[in-house]
Amino acid sequence: MRKLIKRYKFAILLVLIELIIVAIYPSVGKKSLDITWSSTLEMLAVLPPIFILLGLLDVWIERETMIKLMGEKSGFKGIALAFFLGSAAAGPLYAAFPVAGVLLKKGSKFSNVLIFVGAWSTTKIPLLLFEATAMGWEFMALRFLIDIPGIALIAYLTEKLLNEKDKQYIYDNALA
Repeated sequence: MRKLIKRYKFAILLVLIELIIVAIYPSVGKKSLDITWSSTLEMLAVLPPIFILLGLLDVWIERETMIKLMGEKSGFKGIALAFFLGSAAAGPLYAAFPVAGVLLKKGSKFSNVLIFVGAWSTTKIPLLLFEATAMGWEFMALRFLIDIPGIALIAYLTEKLLNEKDKQYIYDNALA
């Protein structure tokens, strides 16, 4: 029981805060509950297909193949694949993290996983098309051309700034 409480301490804390808000400010609490319920339904609609795809990725793609494609010695090919996978993805950013966990578990280079998450968050193809129609092709192209080296630089610097112990901790958590 203690382990369960420790694991879910933040969720329990948020529920308690929500109950306090409902008790003190009922109208604000109701609106907060409505938003929470809406967000929960959205997540329940998005996450099951993601987990099915993750299961297929885990079974269909051998670890050796992933290491060859996105591992430590993958070079530019791994970077390009990480950008492509992140840009071609659909769904909210929170769906990228389970995918990133599987990529780590399969032996992907840490910076390639960071590039994947960065691309998912900023260079999704539908987002680029929307930007082009709403703000113009020049804006979209300029932002895209700034994002590509920015994502790569952030991923590279993050990997270099983390020591091996920290990276191993992240890999171990991906395996759990």
